[in-house]
Amino acid sequence: MELGLVGQAVGMFTATNVDDIVILALFFGQAAGRRGAATRVVLGQFLGFTAILAASVVGALGAGLLPASAIPYLGVVPLLLGLRAAWTARRDRGAADVEVVPAGGPTVLAVAAVTFANGGDNIGVYVPVFATAGVGSLIVFGVVFLMLTALWCAIGRYVATRPVIARTLSRWGHVVLPAVLVGIGVLILVEGGAFGL
Repeated sequence: MELGLVGQAVGMFTATNVDDIVILALFFGQAAGRRGAATRVVLGQFLGFTAILAASVVGALGAGLLPASAIPYLGVVPLLLGLRAAWTARRDRGAADVEVVPAGGPTVLAVAAVTFANGGDNIGVYVPVFATAGVGSLIVFGVVFLMLTALWCAIGRYVATRPVIARTLSRWGHVVLPAVLVGIGVLILVEGGAFGL
């Protein structure tokens, strides 16, 4: 493996996925104390990121799976998930156990959907790079990106399990998660010029 290519892959992944650590920490905070929920967060993250890689490779090969004009509309997914979580928190306000996510914790598909929607900018960055890369380079990018996805999951879980952060997420997670998801959705829509914004 060429070190320059690995360095480029690490740099690209880090630059396009910094915000995922916050989202993962929130999901892991919601998963705390729920059997199997942390595993579902990890599986959802890998599923969502694998879909980003697949869309990027297909886009690079010229198949145009996601036209550039469609990418901003991916912001609708986290926006709707955030609004649903806010509605659920408001509906259950005052209840002893407020559930922003299903009783078992975040679902694989919900985490994957947020990961994919938040990765619209990733696709825009990866497609031109992948278009000029050979098969060997694409494999290196894929392996490095998936290894870093595992590292991101570990960092997200670590952040969510620090006592001060865990207490904060436990107390305010029902407010923070919807706010972050809505913010991400709006940011994706606005930055991409969706709906003439």
